[in-house]
Amino acid sequence: MPSHVSGSGTLDRLVDTARDYARAAASENTLKAYAKDWAHFARWCRMKGAEPLPPSPEMIGLYLADLASGSGPSPTLSVSTIDRRLSGLAWNYAQRGFSLDRKNRHIATVLAGIKRKHARPPVQKEAILAEDILAMVASLPYDLRGLRDRAILLLGYAGGLRRSEIVSLDVHKDDTLDSGGWIEIFDKGALLTLNAKTGWREVEIGRGSKDQTCPVHALEQWLHFTKIDFGPVFVGTSRDGKRPSDTRLNDKHVARLIKRTVLDAGIRSELPEKERLALFSGHSLRAGLASSAEVDERYVQKQLGHASAEITRRYQRRRDRFRVNLTKAAGL
Repeated sequence: MPSHVSGSGTLDRLVDTARDYARAAASENTLKAYAKDWAHFARWCRMKGAEPLPPSPEMIGLYLADLASGSGPSPTLSVSTIDRRLSGLAWNYAQRGFSLDRKNRHIATVLAGIKRKHARPPVQKEAILAEDILAMVASLPYDLRGLRDRAILLLGYAGGLRRSEIVSLDVHKDDTLDSGGWIEIFDKGALLTLNAKTGWREVEIGRGSKDQTCPVHALEQWLHFTKIDFGPVFVGTSRDGKRPSDTRLNDKHVARLIKRTVLDAGIRSELPEKERLALFSGHSLRAGLASSAEVDERYVQKQLGHASAEITRRYQRRRDRFRVNLTKAAGL
């Protein structure tokens, strides 16, 4: 509340409403990460005998150098993590009424040096290809949990969905306050309306060539046997696995499901289990669709909701490698 405005019941309620909207400006995971970033920086400042407020470009430059060099008690961080920490600090300062100038020489020059000296190619998760996803869903049982997890894997793969997008789906529009989208099922497939990072978008998921691997059929089977007709699409089950609960699944369930079925299906079995688990994550589904779908790149870009084709190409992994031989085309 502005200091020159006297409070009232109406204004107090608007303050609470404004706070709710402010919290909704970023995802819960992002807010948790930003909170951890601020806590770490504030603790570092106290250990150095400094205060985190107001922002000091000189101290932040020293903080970034400490993160990159590993000279303190914390391990050396990657360039991408340091960049994310800086974004977290900028966001926290903004919430406290301060502005952090990332272009200030004490910050920008140090960060540029860190990137030049320590930058490495990005570590990408392995793409789950068509034969992989078929083996993964084949490893699932046909009980209630198996039906749910089969629908999650097939829907996530065919839609190129983020794990948060999968679990945030509701049956209908405006079913719940925490909904991230809803589904509509038609004869030719399912239409997902998602409130994603880049804004609202529609994702079309066509029916597959056979029921056993069709994402829409898997979704219909799950909804039919659980009699879910309102609220979250993907929920937990009772201990005996015979009844659905009312609780929406956490996105971590998708990550655990992918890792478990990768092991059960014997994917990359030539590697030790620890390395196999490290190769795959929720993003493996999105990368798998981008790498497996033999269609025009623009359709993949639209399905994944990418703002540029360049981002889509990062997801395509090795699909186009050596497909065009410019050496021969140049006459060599």
